[in-house]
Amino acid sequence: MIIDESLPGKEECVGSLKNILDALYVLNGKWKLALILCLVQSSKRFNEIQNEITGISSKILAKELKDLELNDFIKRNVYPTTPVSIIYEATEYALTLKNVIGELSAWGEQHREKVKQSMRKQS
Repeated sequence: MIIDESLPGKEECVGSLKNILDALYVLNGKWKLALILCLVQSSKRFNEIQNEITGISSKILAKELKDLELNDFIKRNVYPTTPVSIIYEATEYALTLKNVIGELSAWGEQHREKVKQSMRKQS
């Protein structure tokens, strides 16, 4: 409930909605923020990422990594070893999501029980 705050005007709501839709466009999906968080902690190989984020298939992981690379959230480094080594790392741009990830984490912790109940209802 909003207390003692005036409601935003129509223009402010429309602007906020556009901003949110833009953010969701590049961060949509179940895995993107988890992948960014995983790579912010340290650079990793494909299999290391897949082992750390349980439940993601190889096909989806490959697609999500490509999307994140296209949007400059991660960098794919290819090293000419035998066999070729590919290491993924978070970019400086990904670090701009630090506050967003922190707020989502705090919200998730605060509302964990309600979210679990909702998940049980869906299954």
